[in-house]
Formats: sequence, C-alpha cells, structure tokens
Amino acid sequence: MQRIFAILFILGVGFTQAQTALYNNGNLRIHAGGNLGFHTDLINDVPFDNNLGLAGFYSNTPIQVQGSISPTFTDVEFLVPSNLFLGNNLNVLNNANFIDGNVLTPQNDQTIYLNFGDIGFFTGENDDSKVSGFAAIENREFFSFPVGDQTQLRPLMLESEGITPLAICAYFFEDPSSPSSILESFDVNEKVRDIGTVSDREFWIVQSDVTSTVTISWNLRSNLALIPNATAEDIIVVGWSKQANQWVIIGSSARSGDISQGFVVSEPFIPSDFAAITFGTLPLPTDTFAVNNPTLGNYFLSPNGDGTNDFLVIDGMEESPNNSLQIYNRFGQKVYERVNYVNEFVGESNTGNLILSQDIGLPEGIYYYLVTLDDFQLEYQGFLFLDR
Repeated sequence: MQRIFAILFILGVGFTQAQTALYNNGNLRIHAGGNLGFHTDLINDVPFDNNLGLAGFYSNTPIQVQGSISPTFTDVEFLVPSNLFLGNNLNVLNNANFIDGNVLTPQNDQTIYLNFGDIGFFTGENDDSKVSGFAAIENREFFSFPVGDQTQLRPLMLESEGITPLAICAYFFEDPSSPSSILESFDVNEKVRDIGTVSDREFWIVQSDVTSTVTISWNLRSNLALIPNATAEDIIVVGWSKQANQWVIIGSSARSGDISQGFVVSEPFIPSDFAAITFGTLPLPTDTFAVNNPTLGNYFLSPNGDGTNDFLVIDGMEESPNNSLQIYNRFGQKVYERVNYVNEFVGESNTGNLILSQDIGLPEGIYYYLVTLDDFQLEYQGFLFLDR
C-alpha cells in the first residue's frame, strides 16, 4: 500500500465541489479496484460506506473531515504533512496507511476517533505519522493503538479477556495534574499511600468495559530517571480511579528495560473504571512501612483490670515516636487526643468537651480512630470496640 494515488475529481457523481471543500451529498462510491483522492476538506452528510477501493488524503495544506455522517473506507492512506483533522469519525475496514502527517482528533472529545473495524489494521506509523488524539477499535480482543502526541509515537497495546465492542485510546504528553488539552485533571499527589511517585510527564486515556491488560513504554522523554532512587524494577502501572478520585495501583505483571527506556505490562483491570493511566513507582525505601502496613487494623478494648486488652495498643506506632492519636465517638465528637501516644488510652476521655464521669469512663460502643505517623508522613484510620 506504499503507492500514492492522486486522482482527479470526477464530475457528475452526486456531489458538488466548492473552492475550499468537497461536499458529498449524493451517491459517491469507490468500487473494487477504484481509487479516489481527496485534496481538500471532505464534508460528508450522507451514508458513504459502500467503498471497496482506496481512498487517499493528499495535500500540502491541512485537510478536515467533517459532516453529519462518518465515512467508511476499506483502505485509506494519509499523505498530509500539515495533518488531517477529524471533525467526525472516520472508519477503516481494512488498512490505514500512514505515509506522512498526523491524523488529529479533538483531545477533549472521546466520541470522535479514527476507528478500526474488526479486521482493520494499519501500516507505516512513525513519529511523524500516527493518530494524535483518539483511535478506536470495534469487536476486537487485541490491538496496538498507533497513538502519540505531535512529535512522538507512543502506542498502547490492549489485550482483552473477551471481545470488546468498543475501545478507545489517546496519549497526552502533559502533566496529569494540569493538562491543557482536556477539562479533567488528575493530581499526581492524590494517591494511595502504597504508591511512591506518579509520573507528571505523560498519561494515556484508554476506555473499554472488558477486563484487559495494557502494555505501555517509557523512553528518555518520560524522565523516569528523575524520580529519586527509582529503578526499572520499581515501575508500575497506576490509574486514576473514577470512583476514588485518586491514583491507585493497577499493578504490573511484567516489565523490561532500564530506567531510561523500557515497557511494563499491567495486571488485568477494567479500563473504563479509570479516567487515565500512567507510570508510578513503588514507595522509596524510607516508605516501606506503608507497603508492609496497608492498614493498622481494628481493635478491641476492655479496660476491666484483668490484664487483657486493658490498654489500647496500636500495632506499629512504636516505629514512629513522633505520632498522634485522635479518637471520635459515633457522633463525630473527639473524645481523646494524645501527641506521641504510648499505649495510654484506657477508655477515658481527655478532651473535656463531654459531660462524663471519669470514674465511669466512655460508654461502651464503637469508636473511630485517626493515627498520624509523622516519621513516615502517613495517616491511618480504623475502628475500636470499647467493652464494659
């Protein structure tokens, strides 16, 4: 498909041509073995899907594809060094040949994409010719999306556990915390504590309702080497959870390379549960407490003098002498507070904001605690049951 066709427009086939655009409002069709070249904007307002030959876009100036109905081509090639812009979808049934120039889609609109059908594929993709915006697939299990930004090809490989009716993907060389191309933002500092660092250089958006794994790669531009003490073995896939509104670990089943260049394969996940994915790292060695202690647990306290559970002993607090403990009742009232806690709580309030008998102590029931470990810059929460 490397041959380039430059076809003169044929008169009298149900379309009109203005100076700046070709308007298809008739029965235009590419027959088997036929070739049609577009050298100007295409505005398509009628079904344009019974095409068996080759459609080519050729121009030294930008071309736009617009209209109310998406055109569908069996084979298509792109030779538009100044880029082809999609204002609506363009469907590919067989081969899309990238020769020169990017196919652009609106990066803030996930409903417009270059769409590959169930046997569609592509050739010729490179740093100068790819999809900058959203690409999509229909009824596929495996696909490598030819996406990137204006200057680099940054593909994402999707492998699903079943046929996915529709999957879309785009790449952004932007800080997830403050992207310029989309309205959403994904603060790299909003993360679960078992993530060390979230990349602030780039991210992908991939959406599919079928459980899948993804493979993404990093290079020198990714700048993962700038993360303190990071190694290739520390790289993991993280995603911005739509439910939790923070970065969480998706996980990594395989990785290869060094800190300057490599790739990582995620654990299975449902892409549509996440608004964005990128690279993260495991916590630094000084943060291994967080890895080994994802929770401090829930506790039972029975201060009756029998020597069992008379004091609240929270596991791990001794590893951070600079700490604090706050305890709240079920109404949200703070009933106990201690800085540098060392097993002093015996079921009595010390905040002075409740009318309680210190001889009787706090009533039996469930309480909520908040622990801050300043030495690790960590916070934990949990429940304790006070028995009388």
